[in-house]
Amino acid sequence: MNYKDTLLMPKTEFEMRGNLPKKEPAYVQRWQDSAMYEKVVKQNEGKDTFVFHDGPPYANGNMHIGHMMNKVIKDVICRYKNMEGFYTPFIPGWDTHGLPIENAIQKLGVNRKAMTTAEFREKCREYALEQVHKQMEQCIRVGTFADYKHPYLTLMPEFEANQIDVFAKMAMEGLIYKGLKPVYWSPSSESALAEAEVEYHDVKSPTIFVKFAVKDGKGILDNDTSFVIWTTTPWTIPANLAICLNADYTYALVQSEKGKLIVLDELVDSLWEKFGLEEKEVLQRFKGSELEMVTCQHPLYDRESLVILGDHVTAEAGTGCVHTAPGFGMDDFVVGQKYGLDIYCNVDAHGKMMEDCGEWLAGQYVDDANKTVTMKLDELGVLLKLEFITHSYPHDWRTKKPIIFRATDQWFCSIDKIREKLLSEIDKVNWLNEWGHVRIYNMIRDRGDWCISRQRSWGVPIPIIYCEDGTPIMEKEVFEHISHLFREYGSNVWFEKDENFLLPEGYTNEHSPNGIFRKEKDIMDVWFDSGSSHTGVMKERGYPYPVDLYFEGSDQYRGWFNSSLIIGTAAHGCAPYKTVLSHGFVLDGKGNKMSKSLGNTVDPIKMVNQYGADILRLWATSIAYQSDVRISDEIMKQVAENYRKMRNTMRFVLGNLSDFKSCDVVETSKLEGVDQYMLVELNQLVKGYKEALNQYDFSEANQLILNCFTNTLSAFYMDFTKDILYIEKADGLRRRQVQTVLYHYAKTMMKLLSPVLVFTAEELHDHFHCDENKAESVFLEPKPELLNIDNAESIKAYYDRFLMVRKDVMKALEDLRNEKVIKSNMEAKLTICFKDEYEDMAQLVNDLKQLFIVAKVELTDDLTDLVEFDTAYMKAEKFNGIQCPRCWNYYDEDEMEGELCHRCHDVMNG
Repeated sequence: MNYKDTLLMPKTEFEMRGNLPKKEPAYVQRWQDSAMYEKVVKQNEGKDTFVFHDGPPYANGNMHIGHMMNKVIKDVICRYKNMEGFYTPFIPGWDTHGLPIENAIQKLGVNRKAMTTAEFREKCREYALEQVHKQMEQCIRVGTFADYKHPYLTLMPEFEANQIDVFAKMAMEGLIYKGLKPVYWSPSSESALAEAEVEYHDVKSPTIFVKFAVKDGKGILDNDTSFVIWTTTPWTIPANLAICLNADYTYALVQSEKGKLIVLDELVDSLWEKFGLEEKEVLQRFKGSELEMVTCQHPLYDRESLVILGDHVTAEAGTGCVHTAPGFGMDDFVVGQKYGLDIYCNVDAHGKMMEDCGEWLAGQYVDDANKTVTMKLDELGVLLKLEFITHSYPHDWRTKKPIIFRATDQWFCSIDKIREKLLSEIDKVNWLNEWGHVRIYNMIRDRGDWCISRQRSWGVPIPIIYCEDGTPIMEKEVFEHISHLFREYGSNVWFEKDENFLLPEGYTNEHSPNGIFRKEKDIMDVWFDSGSSHTGVMKERGYPYPVDLYFEGSDQYRGWFNSSLIIGTAAHGCAPYKTVLSHGFVLDGKGNKMSKSLGNTVDPIKMVNQYGADILRLWATSIAYQSDVRISDEIMKQVAENYRKMRNTMRFVLGNLSDFKSCDVVETSKLEGVDQYMLVELNQLVKGYKEALNQYDFSEANQLILNCFTNTLSAFYMDFTKDILYIEKADGLRRRQVQTVLYHYAKTMMKLLSPVLVFTAEELHDHFHCDENKAESVFLEPKPELLNIDNAESIKAYYDRFLMVRKDVMKALEDLRNEKVIKSNMEAKLTICFKDEYEDMAQLVNDLKQLFIVAKVELTDDLTDLVEFDTAYMKAEKFNGIQCPRCWNYYDEDEMEGELCHRCHDVMNG
């Protein structure tokens, strides 16, 4: 007889191999067809809310691996909160304005010069919508749940109208103004930039030391004296209007073979060595304050350079005499205003020198002008030294090209007026990355006013109309009218209609006696778009303000977190978020930053098609995401191996529940001690899992699950219960007891896995046939509840100690296997004498054989031939008994009933 046919082997259609790339798209389609997101959210309507605001990715190109990590983690947070019973809607968003889209459609062949601004903007809009659709499909493919039927886009009319309302409120409170001051200017983008749009890279720059001859020494200095200035931007020398000293520093007048030179006293020796000068006689010393208002002759032009004083002058580099061009630097601008200097700018929007620089220089790009100016200064005999240094220099984060500081008329948001309020709000926010609080606090404390105007076409217009005399109209009724127009027609109405349409009907203004008006051509910084999304999306759709959580990359402390804070506080009086969490960047397997030029970028969709989205999701939630993280094929293979362990364990669990129904569940009080222990451990897992996810520690939650699968279930409980599940009578009490444990694990594990392994959890639910009235989806099943187990603490304490004994037993058996005495533990006999603190393990005497999976266990008080272990004295040897052909266990002869053991005989014969 083939006894194998009499065994109750696992039965399930849940496959061992995941085949995720093949299976997952069908689940995506099923969820979309059944409106699963809507059902999941609706089940918690009326309950406590958890509102998570999505920071919008930019709508251009495919989602990269950093985007996907971000979207997966957001999805896990929302799924977990939904599972916990919170009403957790999630509105996905996209940032749809800005220069990259303008550039992209021009590269596609759109000639912007051959069409009106409104027509060009319509092309931008069409392109942006295509990009949103593409990125949305990619987000859906990785299993994210969101309100994709009603996303928010910054180009939506209602969003733009809210943005105008926010701008208007800030303007009416005096926080918006127009001014001429130096700003970050990108010649490559032909536009002003905000601090958040600037990144720093090392560049090699010329640095020059130049003599400025004294013209009027005010009775203190002779005209044969020169101040020595130093600069790393020779192209700004033509715009020099002053030389700035520190009032409290000591300056030396030094005789040299190059004439009488004035530099900072403490730098004389090092500078003379640098200049290669041998004659060095200090003739006189002055405090900087004594030299104020001395004038010098500009070395290139027929104009004066005034000696002034400023606290920004340091002794760290240069000469202590700071070249000052108020049109090209904020420190220069501020000190220039103090002395009534012009804000002189002689560089155009393209970064080229203008005509008033002279024919010899006009038309040259600033980098080229560096060389030309330096050569001219050398030719005139005023150049003391030229050298090159490598230093950090600001670049346009989109074009990756250097920027300049350039004075232009721009619109600004005043930070000074609300700085203290902003800092106070920062202190109230829960910054989960501890350093995040310090980082954004310092940024807000130190940042200047925010330049919000851009000289582009594709964006939300700055809603300002000027009168005939240039006065900007900043009136509530006018702003409200423009907002209504934007809500009805979209912001393109600004470019399609004239000023009279954009103003309220019959509008007049004393500054326009002839009824002539002019509209602003600049658009708003896209950070103003996304920074107002708390109003344009969350408040617009009726969600509470502030929201519970913002979660984005660590670069957003200077970006979205920053702009949202400023606008939210200005418009609504407090920060738009209660809690802020951030993640790092994704690097390659070697820790290098990803770039197309290095060829080390990772396409998340290719990764999904190779491994499956669940593997990508498991990776995203198994890493220390708050710092920079790595991804590579090797890393993904390890993640896939962990997934395989979890999948195979769940397959065993389901396979052994094929004949089990919820009505077969045995009450916990009627379970064996070891079964109750397993349920206590399950309760501990649920508690630990919730604690980890409440702290957004996804890797800890995953590790708890993996440890449970690998150690508690697979290596312990499933190992010894196979004998019960396969051998015992189908409806026997002991088998039903074990199945009850597996039933609870199956139900709980499916839910615990569901926020991360969304496809696998749904597949498990499909193959879980124990509950006759199970929900349509695993995501509609109730959250895991703790099981009621009497004396849980003492049960846990007892079996935790038992596992210490088992650990020693495994060591003893391993020695026997290594010595080739036995091939498997089932052939072994154990003789044990428990140490005093473990002597209560003797009460398991009838179960030890099964728990240890050995042929026989004998307890003794005789220590002869026994080996000492931590918990007991033991002897492991081969058991010379008879093997039952059905259960493969070994028995003494008197334990056999014919060729079968007593147990198998009873099962076979009813």
